Order: sequence, then structure tokens, then C-alpha cells
Amino acid sequence: MRAVRAVTVTPGVRDSLRLVPDHPEPPTDEGAILVEALAVGICGTDHEIVAGEYGEAPPGTPDLVLGHEALGRVLEDPTGTLQKGDLVAGIVRHPDPVPCPNCAVGEWDMCRNGQYTEHGIKALPGFARDRWRVQPKFAIGLDPVLAPVGMLLEPASVVAKAWDHIERIGGRAEWQPQTVLVTGAGPIGLLAALLAAQRGLSVHVLDLATSGPKPELVAALGATYHSVPVGQLDFDPDVVVECTGAPSVVFDAMCKAGPAGIVCLTGVSSGGRTIDFDAGALNRELVLENNVVFGSVNANRRHWDLAAEALARADQDWLKSLITRRVPVEAYAEAYAAGPEDIKVVLDFQL
Repeated sequence: MRAVRAVTVTPGVRDSLRLVPDHPEPPTDEGAILVEALAVGICGTDHEIVAGEYGEAPPGTPDLVLGHEALGRVLEDPTGTLQKGDLVAGIVRHPDPVPCPNCAVGEWDMCRNGQYTEHGIKALPGFARDRWRVQPKFAIGLDPVLAPVGMLLEPASVVAKAWDHIERIGGRAEWQPQTVLVTGAGPIGLLAALLAAQRGLSVHVLDLATSGPKPELVAALGATYHSVPVGQLDFDPDVVVECTGAPSVVFDAMCKAGPAGIVCLTGVSSGGRTIDFDAGALNRELVLENNVVFGSVNANRRHWDLAAEALARADQDWLKSLITRRVPVEAYAEAYAAGPEDIKVVLDFQL
């Protein structure tokens, strides 16, 4: 086997991104399943970590291996959970050691005390290295058809959770949703629209971009693309999935849902910005229309499994179109530099 290359940062130190050419082999205490890395996807969280705004190294080391959107191939699995050659992704979040009531029952995405850990983000090494290990309970086997796009499983798990919770909330009454508005056409927004389309709903996606691949990707789902402010839309959706985190869009989305509507917030605002809004009007809207607004982040194993099923039955050419750049490991700095028309950038360990 060749030496392990790993993309690392020193958390809290801006622009400490580097490629370590001879990183140690993953120790067996990380997990019994040994995996050859195929690719990792890069997202806004990675950019924040590289900028020194976020991230936590594992205990005893100053550095953090990046990469939480993983795709790999099994090299060995003595437990028999997977077979050599199987495609696999690693679940990002692990339960806290206490554990809190939610972590104790496998709902670690709803951790109550914040002591969870996350690969490539918080206190666990990530997957941006030639070989990594995973425990069987955190390993998700993938359909072979997903070999080119399996790194999309992590963002897909986030929206699978969002839809799971939307449907649970909808069950509070007789619920027959027809119209969905997704705000933002980045990877999360497009995957949220995909899962909405798979549910047979009328899907609308709103984004400021009027050129580039986004309008065509939305149209390919049979959805309608909008590039106007939320308040100018001529319909009141049953469901809104907000994926921008932009404060004005968040507020408008909360006000736009129809009666008994559900608004799921998946975008994370950067903070430090204020907007003027009528809190009383928002209160009146939510109360008198029986509307629900809730936040959703991360995913547990149930959602990863749902996401894997959703991706496997999706149009594979459409999924491939979400990947706008594939960058070899040696050009890692290019991969972590955001481009104006990027949707999903992938660091490819096989190029």
C-alpha cells in the first residue's frame, strides 16, 4: 500500500490547510472496517473550518483531518458486516459518551448535551485520507450504481432527516400537502427538491442565480425555478424547506407558508447581521394559521439509510450533474477554494 495522504488543518488557525504526504495509518481502535478512500465532498462547513472559524482536533493532537462527506471501498471487514469491494460511507456524528437520552437510543442527531463528536469536524479525524476505518454500526453500504456520486450521501442524509421530521409534524392532523418551496439551490436545496419530487409533490425552488446549471437542474426534476423574492411568489406552499440561512429569506419563508404549513430551517446564518421585521405579524401568522417552524441539522442512521435508498432510485445522470468539479488530491488547495458556479466540489483520491 502507498503512504497515507491526508488533508489537515489546525483548528482555529486560519489558512492552515495542508496535505500531509505520510500521515499515520488509521489505528484499529477507529473501527474494524478498513476503507480505501475514493472521494470526499466539500461543503460550507469545510470552508468555515479552513477559515479558522470552527473545528476541534481529536484529543492529543493539534491537527484535524478534514472530510465528512465520504465515499470509500472496503478493503477488509473481519466482522462480516460488509464485503471486500463494497462501496461504503461513514456516518459523521457519533453519540456522546454520557450518553444523553437521545444518544442512548441512536438519535444522536438530537443530542441534548452537545458532547457528540463528528468526523472531520469535531474531535474525530475525517475521511480526507487515503485509508480510514469505521465501526460497523456507523458504516453505510451503498448500491454499486452510486460509485460516481456516493459522496452525496451525507448531504442527502441531512434532507432525509428534514423530510422525516416534516412528515412527523404533518401527522398532527389530516395532512395532504401538495406544494413545496425550497429556498436555495445549493447541494442541500437541490437534494431537498429531489426528495420532494420523489414524493410526488409540486416543487418550486427559489434561488438568485439566473444562469449556470441551477435552473436546468431544477427543470430536470420537473420543478419550477424562481429568482424573485419570496414575498413575490403567487402561491402559499404547504411546506417550505429553507436552505440559505439568509436572515431576510428565513423571515420571508416563515411568513409565506400556507395554513397548517410547515417550515423547516436547514440553512445556518452566519450571525452579525440584523434585519427589521414585524415580530407581531409573524406571531399572528404562526398562531392563527397553525403553522410550525423548526430547525433541522445532521442525521442518524435511519436517515442515512433513507438517503441511500433515495439516491439509488434517483436519475444518476442528474446526480452526477451536481458535481461541478473533481479535483485530484495533489491540487487540494483548488478544491477548497470556492468557485462562483460551484454546486458540489469533490476531492478525488483516485485521480
